[in-house]
Amino acid sequence: MRVAVMGSGGTGGFFGSLLARAGNAVTFIARGAHLEAMRAHGLRVKSRLAGDFTLPARATHDPAEIGPVDLVLFCVKTYDTDMAVQQIRPLVGPDTLVLSVQNGIDNAERIARVVGPEPVIGAVAHVFSAIEAPGVIAQTAGPGRIIFGELAGGTSARTEQLLETFHEAAIVAELSREIRVTLWEKFLFICGNGGVTALTRLPLGVIRACPETNALLRGTMEEVEGVARARGIPLPAGCIEQVVAFNASVEPEARSSLYHDLAAGRRLELEALHGTVVRLGHEHGVPTPLNFAIYAALKPYLNGSP
Repeated sequence: MRVAVMGSGGTGGFFGSLLARAGNAVTFIARGAHLEAMRAHGLRVKSRLAGDFTLPARATHDPAEIGPVDLVLFCVKTYDTDMAVQQIRPLVGPDTLVLSVQNGIDNAERIARVVGPEPVIGAVAHVFSAIEAPGVIAQTAGPGRIIFGELAGGTSARTEQLLETFHEAAIVAELSREIRVTLWEKFLFICGNGGVTALTRLPLGVIRACPETNALLRGTMEEVEGVARARGIPLPAGCIEQVVAFNASVEPEARSSLYHDLAAGRRLELEALHGTVVRLGHEHGVPTPLNFAIYAALKPYLNGSP
């Protein structure tokens, strides 16, 4: 399979490297020092799940150099979605799949407005992974799982084939018959874990051990659940308990991508996460004081260190 990874950071770099290691023709689209390091030394992966390995990396800053591919792993930060989707036009042929593996709940629709709805498949990733240094991806925690599905619901021949490709690459993957519900489940998860690890600057283990801070995490997720139900999203009963149980199984040193971006002085996906919760809560009359507190506390860092 010919694959282009648009956004070769923690998520795209990790899953793209597994596809490349399995023999797929993967090209990483990146920029700056990360791109130059991949060109010079290949892509190095340090993973608790897949082991440590280095592979030669096809890498470019220009999607037009690649041409149409079978799969675009679209893994850019949410604030870059509108710009990046314009850049992937040369990658999209009549049979191309565009897999949006991003945080937030509306990226697939934003992509579809540019390339059309037919190529776009929704997805979520459960992985704690980041760029440790230029050319180095560190996967530190989590199951390393992708859940994906047709935006219209159900399954299809193309999603079944993609599932097989992922399994051949030793990627833990699942098909969702209701990917929009799955997106909200991940949204709930990332607003809780992402917001609280960033706000406190602490890993999950310390947060779990403090009843008050753990209650903050849970309350943040409960607000997201309230907003989802107000919008008619049929989240499963016990979705909060599922996240609590999952968190109990995650390595105690795990931190979110929102924390890593904050610590590195990079832009934050705050508007796509807690900003969206606050706006939708206001629209539907659902109080969101905890999400607002996280949003307000981190807003000065929105575009990097103030």
